[in-house]
Amino acid sequence: MAGGNDVGMNIANALTISRIAAVPVIAGLLFFDTIPASIAAAVLFTLATITDYLDGYLARRMNLVSDLGKLLDPLADKLLIATVLVMLIPLGRVPAWAVALILARELAVTGVRGMASEKHVVISASWLGKYKTAFQCTAIIPLLVHYPIFGLQFQEYGEFFLWIALFFTLWSGWDYIAGYVREELAS
Repeated sequence: MAGGNDVGMNIANALTISRIAAVPVIAGLLFFDTIPASIAAAVLFTLATITDYLDGYLARRMNLVSDLGKLLDPLADKLLIATVLVMLIPLGRVPAWAVALILARELAVTGVRGMASEKHVVISASWLGKYKTAFQCTAIIPLLVHYPIFGLQFQEYGEFFLWIALFFTLWSGWDYIAGYVREELAS
C-alpha cells in the first residue's frame, strides 16, 4: 500500500511498540556487567530484532501498513541500535569512534530522507541498507554476550562483525546521499 492508511493499533504496530519497550529494559540490563545480565540483554535484543522482521511481514501480508507503523518502525530500529551501542561504550565492548560513525550515518540518512520527502522524492531502501542492519545486529548480539562461554569468544566475534557492519554502514550512507544528489541533479 503506497500511501499508508489511518489504521492505528494493530498487531504489526504492537510488535513495533514492543521493540521500543525493550530498549530501556536492555539498557537497564547493561548496567549489570555480569554474564546473566549480558545473556539476558542479548536474548531480548535478538527477540526485538525478530519483531523488526515480523512486524513488516505482517503489515504487508495482512494489509496492515499504516502511517503510525511507517513512523514508528524506523524510529524503533534507530532507538534500539543506537541505545545498545551507546550503552556498550562505557563497558569497553565497542569503540566510541565506531558508534559515532554509525550514528552519524543514521542522522545523515534521516536528514537526506527528510529533504527528499519535502520534494516528494522517495529514496527507497537498498540492499546495502538491509545488509547494514543485518551486520549491525549480527555484531551487537555477541558484543552483548561479551564473555567467553563454552570456549566461544563472543567479544571477538562481535568485533569481527562490527567491522563488516561499519563497511556496510558507510557504503549504504554514501549510496543514500549519492542517490539524493543524482535525483537533485536530474530534476
